[in-house]
Amino acid sequence: MRILFTTWAWPSHLYAMVPLAWACRSAGHEVLVASQPELTGAIQATGLTAAPVGHHVDAVGVFRDIVRPPDGGGRGGGGPRVLGLLTALADSMTDDLARLAKGWRADAVVFEPTCFAGPLAAAVAGVPAIRHLYGTDLLGAAGRFLPDALAPLCERLGLDGVDPFGIATVDPCPAGLQLPTGSPRLPMRYVPYNGPGRHPRPLPPAASPGRPRVCVTWGTTMSRLDPELFLAGDAVRAVADLDVDVVAAVTPGQRATLGAVPSGVHIAQSAPLHLLLPRCDAVVAHGGAGSLLTALAAGLPQVLVPRLPDHVRHAARIAETGAGAVLPAPVEDPAAIRDRLAEVLAEPAYRDAAGRLRGEMLAQPSPAAVVPEIERVVARSASGPVQPVSIRR
Repeated sequence: MRILFTTWAWPSHLYAMVPLAWACRSAGHEVLVASQPELTGAIQATGLTAAPVGHHVDAVGVFRDIVRPPDGGGRGGGGPRVLGLLTALADSMTDDLARLAKGWRADAVVFEPTCFAGPLAAAVAGVPAIRHLYGTDLLGAAGRFLPDALAPLCERLGLDGVDPFGIATVDPCPAGLQLPTGSPRLPMRYVPYNGPGRHPRPLPPAASPGRPRVCVTWGTTMSRLDPELFLAGDAVRAVADLDVDVVAAVTPGQRATLGAVPSGVHIAQSAPLHLLLPRCDAVVAHGGAGSLLTALAAGLPQVLVPRLPDHVRHAARIAETGAGAVLPAPVEDPAAIRDRLAEVLAEPAYRDAAGRLRGEMLAQPSPAAVVPEIERVVARSASGPVQPVSIRR
């Protein structure tokens, strides 16, 4: 079977699909990953085969303007602007992706939920489209707006319409965190993949027995948008006032942006986050889906300071489940981060809630167990109209 995975050029969206892509490859299927040319290097670094499609769209500029409007006004209209960006990205990719799907004779297209080129190209090629979430189902609530948004593209492609949710949704979120999904859910255990890196050197022993260790990480997105939005340095300096050991997880390029840090803070550069967190007791972060789910995979409560619309919604779900606390951005006084962390560390209910979500994650089928379900979806589509399916437990 030939399975075409696709995302637009946003590394964290790619990373969410890597475990399933490798599970498909390990099961003997051919796998190809298609995205805009600027993501080619990141795809190749996963060990998978890259296929460049489409052309560049300035997504960074759009997100930067949402967070910091150029006119200096207040934030607003993020939803419509994001939807406009996603349709522009689909327009840039769909023609090439459809040609690739047909020319490569793909049997199925697996797409992340914001890559509408995936279901459009699958419809043109006449193969099933399977959605792969990277976090909570943020577009489920936008379902009523999607037909109108995608109508011009469907008309250009000669399609009567397209289901933007695919015939099934591969879902790595624990059920207790997830929002209602737009198509039948194929639960899958979250397997952290945080990009290429190197094994971290051992963390120093705790300064005193029982002293908590806190990891501060701000992902890779915020520093791309604006170094002033990279709050890891402020967070490190604030929480270091507590009786905790602090480890800051950064990329080499973020080290200078981190600024001066108190003595005793351990800086881990290029270390995959999932290798650091099992030795920690809590996480302070920005609310990105990859960092958030990796923290839950370790059963850790979180203090989150979200800024982008998807980070805000992911963080809200963490607060609603009781697995963490959220501070609205911008944070005028970093001491507020310290105070919320002290609360999260002192109250066992936060860690208990995170542990429950971790248990739900571990109970879900592994990526290898999901591959046969995808095979069944494709087999059903070959014998007649594609019907939505649910995973067999």
